[in-house]
Amino acid sequence: MKNINHLISTALASLIALNALPATAATQATEKCYGIAKAHKNDCAAGVLGCGGNAKKDSDPNAYLNVPKGLCAKIVGGSLKPKADE
Repeated sequence: MKNINHLISTALASLIALNALPATAATQATEKCYGIAKAHKNDCAAGVLGCGGNAKKDSDPNAYLNVPKGLCAKIVGGSLKPKADE
């Protein structure tokens, strides 16, 4: 009986601890930040590029990375919109 009580107590303590953990990156709000990705390291792109790793050069203004909301404005060269087609 003591083993069962110990098991239940441990399980409840684990559940409480898990609920106290901060939000993970997967649940945080993100935004697309254009012009900051390294070549072949982008999340996706606009225009002729496809998705995931197709940027041919560093800082491609049409390729983006997903970053936590509010961070893009703090990154030099980062933009919330892709470069307008000329």
